[in-house]
Amino acid sequence: MTDLSRQTSVKRRGFLGGLMLAATATATATTTARATERTDEAVGLDRAKWAPRNHAVMTRLIAEHGNTSPTYDPKKRPYAVFDWDNTSIMNDCEEALLMHQINTLSFKLTPAEFGAIIRQNVPPGKFSDEFKNASGSTVDLDSICADLDADYAWLHGAYKGLSGTQSLADVVKTSYFEDFRTKLYYLYEAVNDTHGVDVGYPWVVYLLANMTVPELSRLTEASNDLALGAGLVKTKYTSPADRAGKAGIVSVSHFHGIRLCTEIGGLMDTLSRHGIDTYVCTASLEHVVAVFATLPKYGYNVPREHVIGLRLEQDGETLKNAYRKGWPLTWGPGKTTAIKQVLVAQKGYGPLLVAGDSDGDYDMLRDFPDTRLGLVVNRMKKGKIGELSKIAADTVKEKSPRYVLQGRQESTGNWLPQESSIKLGKTEPQLLA
Repeated sequence: MTDLSRQTSVKRRGFLGGLMLAATATATATTTARATERTDEAVGLDRAKWAPRNHAVMTRLIAEHGNTSPTYDPKKRPYAVFDWDNTSIMNDCEEALLMHQINTLSFKLTPAEFGAIIRQNVPPGKFSDEFKNASGSTVDLDSICADLDADYAWLHGAYKGLSGTQSLADVVKTSYFEDFRTKLYYLYEAVNDTHGVDVGYPWVVYLLANMTVPELSRLTEASNDLALGAGLVKTKYTSPADRAGKAGIVSVSHFHGIRLCTEIGGLMDTLSRHGIDTYVCTASLEHVVAVFATLPKYGYNVPREHVIGLRLEQDGETLKNAYRKGWPLTWGPGKTTAIKQVLVAQKGYGPLLVAGDSDGDYDMLRDFPDTRLGLVVNRMKKGKIGELSKIAADTVKEKSPRYVLQGRQESTGNWLPQESSIKLGKTEPQLLA
C-alpha cells in the first residue's frame, strides 16, 4: 500500500470512526430522552411552569420513592411537608385575614377585651427606630394603643355589627375607621419587626378570640375569595391628620391579593396518587390554613388532619386569646418540633420532601436525615433561607441536588419556568439576594 493510500485509509477510518461515535452519542441521548419521557409519563407531574430541571428532579424523586417503585413499602409510606404562605400560595393568608377582619370590623371583643389583647405579651416602650411617625418620633406601644382604644370604642358603639346602629358602609367613611385600620396594621408590623415572631405571630391571632371555629372558617373563606379576586398591589395607608392622637400620623403598607399556586396543587395531587402523603406545616393559625388547604374549590385537597399550625386554647368550639399549652410555635425550630411531635413520633421517620420559602422554613428544610429534596420558592432572600438558596444555586447542574430553587413573578403570583424570580416592580429576573 502506498503512503497516499495509507493516508487516505486513515482519514477514511477516522471519518467513519467519528460517524460511529456521533451515532453512538446520538443513540445514547435518544435512549436517555426516551427513558426520561417514559418516567415523565409514568409519574404524570404536569410541567406547568416548573423550571425544567426542577421538574425532572421532582419526577425522578417520585418515581424512585412512590408506589410504582419496586422498593415502595405501603407500610412505610413516604410523606412531604409544605409550608403554606408564599410557598403553596402567593402571599400570606393570615395577613390577608387581618386586613379583611379590619375592613369588615369582624371582631367579637368588647372595648376592654380589645384593649387588653393589643397589649398582650408585648413589651412596653418604643418600637424599633424604623417605626416613626410623620414628625420623626419613634412610636411607642402605650401611645398607639391609646389611640386604638379610642378608635375601637367609637367603632364598637357606632357599627351595628358590634353594638351600634350604623351600617359598615357608613362607618368605614369616618376618620375613626381610617385611623383604626392604619394603626392596627401598623401595630402588627411594629410588634413583629421589633419583638420577633415569637411575640407577633400569637399576638395577631389573639384578635380572633371569642369566635367559634365555624365563624372563623366562614370569615377566612370570605377573606380568601376576596383576596383571590383582588389585584396584587402594595397599598399605603396613612392615618388621618384629625386623629393624630398620641402616636401621631403614621403610615403602613399592605400587599393585597393572593394567588393559588397550581404547580403546588398539582404536585400534591401527584404525590398522593403515588402513595406519598402530603402535609402542611404553617406559621399561620391552623384553622385558617385548613380552610384554604382542604376546601375542594381551591384545588389542594389536603386532609384536615394533615394541616399543622399555630393553635389557640379553646372553650369547646370557641377560640381563646391564649396560645395552646405544650404546643410549639410553628415557625423556625418550632416547625421541626411540631413535625417530630406529630409525624416522626407516629411514623418513625422524617419527610421525603420539604417545601418552603423563608427563614421560618429553614429548620424543617434541613433537620431531617430522611429528606431527599428541599424545594425553595425563590424570594431572593438573605438570612438562613439565603444560605439554602446559595446551595441550590451552586448545585443547579447536579442530577440529584439536596435543594432546588423555583422562580416566580411577584406581579402575577405565577411561577416562572426557571430558577430566578422577578420582584414586584422589577422587570429583570434575579437568582439570589
